[in-house]
Amino acid sequence: MSMRLMHIVDSLEFGGLERVVTDLAIEQKRRGDQVCVFSLLHTEGLKPELEAAGIEVIVGGKRDGLDLALIGRLRRAIAARRIEVIHAHNFVPNYHAAAATWGQWRRPTLVCSLHDMGLRLDREPRLRRFFTWSIGRTQGFAMVGSQVHGRYVGSGMVPAALATTVLNGIPVDRFRWTPERRRVARERLGVPQDALLVGAVGRQVGLKNHALLIALMPALLQHHPSLRLALVGSGPLEADLRAKAQASGVGDRILFTGQRKDVSDLTPGFDIFAMPSLTEGLSIALLEAAATRLAIVATAVGGNPEIVRHGESGLLVPPGEGGPLLQALDTLLGDTALRERMGQAACDWVRAHGSIDHLGRTCQQFYDTARSR
Repeated sequence: MSMRLMHIVDSLEFGGLERVVTDLAIEQKRRGDQVCVFSLLHTEGLKPELEAAGIEVIVGGKRDGLDLALIGRLRRAIAARRIEVIHAHNFVPNYHAAAATWGQWRRPTLVCSLHDMGLRLDREPRLRRFFTWSIGRTQGFAMVGSQVHGRYVGSGMVPAALATTVLNGIPVDRFRWTPERRRVARERLGVPQDALLVGAVGRQVGLKNHALLIALMPALLQHHPSLRLALVGSGPLEADLRAKAQASGVGDRILFTGQRKDVSDLTPGFDIFAMPSLTEGLSIALLEAAATRLAIVATAVGGNPEIVRHGESGLLVPPGEGGPLLQALDTLLGDTALRERMGQAACDWVRAHGSIDHLGRTCQQFYDTARSR
């Protein structure tokens, strides 16, 4: 049965959470639900993609601090569209949704997805108080990955009876690998067809640890002279990373693509997907790499071990250690058959467990359970 559904997000600027919400809303509309998205902050980013799919985007224009006018705008938007289920994503959207529906006689069912480990709650006591208040007014929590579930339920912050674990989902067919897509991706990247290419996708910030990949390039080039490294994304450390590449003498072997909207058309050109992050949630980029049938080297942090099965669909290494990462990359670069076997295993897993179709069905069950409470 179709429902009137509103997703609430901080913004729709490019990011993993925002990508998941966009793909999920489009999938839910395809299934027959009446879906809209409310962005608390002024936003562009993925907004045009949602609107092109026929999904209304409402921009709240949030100001700093407690914005009572925004709560009023959200309350009116919910009432005007006769929303039945509100799906908030993370803390600030959830307490705004709880405040906007407080005191209503027929309140919509409020559910919340928690996408990360909630480090902000430890740093910001005021945010923690607001979110804690909203928990008692929320009918269900979807924890994105088992580590997130353990963090909130294990600490006693969220009651176990209200919590379930979900995995993120992606439109897997968008990332399919074919020889032709590989050829075109290499042309877009300006990489020779016969070169070895390691790729990483993500914001260029310290926690992503792209500097370690750059530091390992001289050693890898000794064994694999055709090697290139593609860093897809942008961020505050881009200039610093470019300087490190030049200082290491590998500037001509590292491609900085900047922020791209055609990531799904670039990743088929990779031979290996590398994720040296110091911390992660349940990474969308990692799911996309699996769907692209890429062999993966990732750090054993956050949700990465839930996606990558060590020795089967990729290799997991300790965070922040150059030696194990170097060895893993060297092993895969030197073994085409191993790369293909691991890439296929990753692709098979994500089609079964990490597709947007699977997430859509999981969310429907989650909503039904919450509405029955």
